[in-house]
Amino acid sequence: MNRKLIVRVLGAILAIEGLAMIPSFLISLYFRDGDTAALGYSILITIAVGAAMYLIPKSDKKSYLRLKEGFIIVALGWILMSAFGAIPYMLSGMFTHFDSAFFESVSGFTTTGASVFEGFENYMHGVVFWRATTHWIGGMGVLVLTLALLPKLTGRTAHLVKAESPGPSLSKLVPKTGQTAKILYRIYILLTLLEFIALLFCGLSPYDAAVHAFATAGTGGFSNYGSSVAAFDSVPVDIVITVFMFMFGINFALYYKFLIGERFKAFWRDEEFRTYFFIAISFTLAITLFNLPYYESFFTSLRYSSFQLSSIISTTGFVTADYSRWPVASQFLIILAMFIGSCAGSTAGGIKVIRVKMLMKLSRRNVLAAGRPKKVDVIRIDKKAVDENIVSQVAQFAVMYIALVLIGGFLISLEGKYDIITNLTASLTCVSNVGPGFGSVGPVDNFVGYGVWGKSVLSLLMLFGRLELLPMFILFTRSAWHKY
Repeated sequence: MNRKLIVRVLGAILAIEGLAMIPSFLISLYFRDGDTAALGYSILITIAVGAAMYLIPKSDKKSYLRLKEGFIIVALGWILMSAFGAIPYMLSGMFTHFDSAFFESVSGFTTTGASVFEGFENYMHGVVFWRATTHWIGGMGVLVLTLALLPKLTGRTAHLVKAESPGPSLSKLVPKTGQTAKILYRIYILLTLLEFIALLFCGLSPYDAAVHAFATAGTGGFSNYGSSVAAFDSVPVDIVITVFMFMFGINFALYYKFLIGERFKAFWRDEEFRTYFFIAISFTLAITLFNLPYYESFFTSLRYSSFQLSSIISTTGFVTADYSRWPVASQFLIILAMFIGSCAGSTAGGIKVIRVKMLMKLSRRNVLAAGRPKKVDVIRIDKKAVDENIVSQVAQFAVMYIALVLIGGFLISLEGKYDIITNLTASLTCVSNVGPGFGSVGPVDNFVGYGVWGKSVLSLLMLFGRLELLPMFILFTRSAWHKY
């Protein structure tokens, strides 16, 4: 194992994280809320540690990464990034206990949006902007950002992107991984700017527009208001955020194809997108109809139902309505959307639509095989045969995913603080990186009631979910740390 190279890559990640705190520092200077020193010291500490790690002497042997080392870097990188990302919270006094600060930091970077913060009435603009920035960084991925800025950091960088990218396969847009990373971030920045401008036209202040654009882009859901997007009580704001939450749940490779000339054909030819679109529309219409007795008109029901469905299926977690008070049928579809999530290659969480599609085709094949055992059916996506190894991996992932949700729910229940619905949906929403759940962690509540044990388990669940299980599992195996 090339330990020096691993340390150097981790150092680059921390240095970039420190630089990413600078906009929050500048905002703190403008608003003068008392968090300037905290952010300044956080920047110095993070950059200094990162630079010291990056500047260690290179190994004499050729610098390239194997897949196992890529997984280790991704897992350790996200843990380190979350730990150092908690420093502004501690130094500013936003939190007095590290477990809460670490939970908030992990939730931000993993774009979960589950929060233990309650001081919105006296919030510090700089630190809260850093809180939103963690969403934006985590949405596309810190390794993708690192490779976009430092494409020659190491050889075989595809291992890093593959280990961090959401979905069963890596969509490589161009031959070089560094160029792919740059393209992805250009699209990401463009979409974020478009939403920012749209929210300005809706009447939001530049600060509010930036915070909510960052949170939407990363499909995170951290707002600078305790009541989330409901604080604006604005139809135009709801519409803009609903549309962009859906858009950020789409595979970014399709936007690239759109820009290079395929236009809207790029979307309609993609089977995963068609399924994602159908699920979103059908669930929205169903929930709207189920909710009609709770609202004065069809369009009011459609407004709140479409927003919450888009928020949940994109795993953003913004709130404009207390869906825990909706009919049971609506709540069932909300929970199902938490499991499914959006498209692979997007900033969203969940199992991913492409995996659900493969599992449905696998189930259908197994049922049909009982009646015609000699016929061999091949599972196809976009009219192309899917390798049986990938199908097997998808099935294994689904089993591990559900098992992790159940085990996580059991572990946090050991604290004995909440009922089974609260604990189970808290585990589900953290693994799926959604944010709000049901019960005492519902859309109008947060996770502050959990103790050190509960927050620690939930923090791990968020990391497992964002990194799609494997990097974190590998990190805790003995073979990961063998020299060869």
